[in-house]
Amino acid sequence: MIDKLCPSARAALAEIPDGATIAVGGFGGAGMPDDLISALIEQGTRHLTLVSNNAGQGDTGLAALLKAGQVSRILCSYPRMVGSHVFESLYRAGKIALEIVPQGNLAERLRAAGTGIGGFYTPTGYGTLLAEGKETRTIDGRGYVLEYPIHVDYALIKAEAGDRWGNLIYRKTARNFGPVMAMASKNTIASIGRLCELGELDPEQVVTPGIFVKRLVLRDETPALLTQAG
Repeated sequence: MIDKLCPSARAALAEIPDGATIAVGGFGGAGMPDDLISALIEQGTRHLTLVSNNAGQGDTGLAALLKAGQVSRILCSYPRMVGSHVFESLYRAGKIALEIVPQGNLAERLRAAGTGIGGFYTPTGYGTLLAEGKETRTIDGRGYVLEYPIHVDYALIKAEAGDRWGNLIYRKTARNFGPVMAMASKNTIASIGRLCELGELDPEQVVTPGIFVKRLVLRDETPALLTQAG
């Protein structure tokens, strides 16, 4: 019987080794798997390469992961945002390497990894510092840059609900990078807010099929509900 549900986030992340490449979903706070990030910090896995939309804000979430000294390299679109003081201090001290990837390129490079595409040409970044050292080509009079897929070892994503086979649905903008990260990853670990019975999810609503998901964690959202209740 296929049952991908794990008893805890810590158990789901236990096999992640030092030096792994990890993609973490989320656009700002939307879709950020905070429970999985916290478990990864507790585990203490180090020398990670992080693939994400940003480098974290304040002192929680991705910023806390960076502050713990567990990330040695990051690929992201927005390394500097309001409140990204943790990343900035680490970068200026030479303690973390950065590869800036324009947001559209980030999504497409992840999608390319999931669909088996060996590379693609994009006009984004052509003629800028981001294209230095990369192959370029002129197509129909327009300059393009060759970009390669981003393959990741583990993806940590947040979904609204899922069944024990790993089929996932998302809540509005919280979907963001979750689907393409799941496709690009060898091992996707999804935090879900609700566990559904098989057949309960409308197949037309399933965005990430279970074939892309290795483990599920049912997150405890009771504190959030209590807070909303006042």
